[in-house]
Formats: sequence, structure tokens, C-alpha cells
Amino acid sequence: MFLVLLSLFHRAEARELEGVSMPDTATVGGQSVVLNGMGLREKFFLNIYVGGLYLPAKTTDAKAAIDQDVAKKMIMAFQYSGGVPKDKMIEAYEEGLTANAGAMKASQAANFQKFYGWLSDMAAGDQIVYEYVPGKGTTVSVKGAVKGTIEGTEFMKALFSIYLGATPPTGPLKAGLLGG
Repeated sequence: MFLVLLSLFHRAEARELEGVSMPDTATVGGQSVVLNGMGLREKFFLNIYVGGLYLPAKTTDAKAAIDQDVAKKMIMAFQYSGGVPKDKMIEAYEEGLTANAGAMKASQAANFQKFYGWLSDMAAGDQIVYEYVPGKGTTVSVKGAVKGTIEGTEFMKALFSIYLGATPPTGPLKAGLLGG
């Protein structure tokens, strides 16, 4: 009986999508955030990564999730067994910025070049994590190693707009991140 109860408790503490499990809560800059949702990024019927979005309170409002100057976190857990080369990721970020970030793309060009320098080829099981802390900036971790922090809200908004803007990588990814 104890094991059954423990198993139910464990399930309540995490969500799973396509074999990727993420906890229901996390801490960002000392503040508790909740898993808003998880979504799958597919391309040509291949699972590329599972994304998870953490916010202080759940929302289905993409604009609020992007614009609010609150602690937030995004996890990209890569799944594609063939790996994703760094140059293909940069290409995808550039497409996402062009489609979603508007004027922020130009104003944040230098910050994105710095960010691109932190990226590497990603294999199944690798993660990229963004943690935004108001007043501090967006800290980027790749494969478990902190690469650095980019200050300011504009970089965070441009980065999160790639996934939550009007033209995300895929509709199901955005819908999943927004709890749909």
C-alpha cells in the first residue's frame, strides 16, 4: 500500500511528455515557479526536443508569458537521436527571431551573437535551459554547464517570443507550453 501511495505522490510531482519528465515546480533566483506546460518540437515527423515553460503562476496568455518581468524558466530537452548541429540551431533561432521578435531582433543582435557562441551540437538527452531573473537577466545553461548571463528584459522577451510568439516553431509546441 505504501508503494502505491508513493507512486501516486511521485506522479503528482512531475509531468511527462514523450518520455521526458519535468518537475511540477522549480526555483529561479530564489523564487518558486510552476510548470506552465510542456510541448513537443517536431520537424518532418521527428521528435527534436520537448520544451517546458515555468512561470510564477500558470497562464494561457502568450503575451503575458513573454512580457511579464517575472522569474521564468524554459527547458529544451533534446530527443532526436541524430543530434542537432549548432549551425542548424542558430538557423532556427534566427528564423524564430525574424518571425516573432520584430525590432527586438536588431536591438538584441549582439546579445544573440554572444548566446550563439555558447551553443554546441546537441545529442539526445542534452538540455538547454534559460532562467530569467528580473533585474539580473537570462542565464543560459547548455548540457548542464552555466555559460553566462545576458542582462536586460529585451533579450528575455526576444528569446521567449521565439517559442510563444505569433509564429512559433510549431503550433503544438506553443500550445503545450501554454498548458494546452
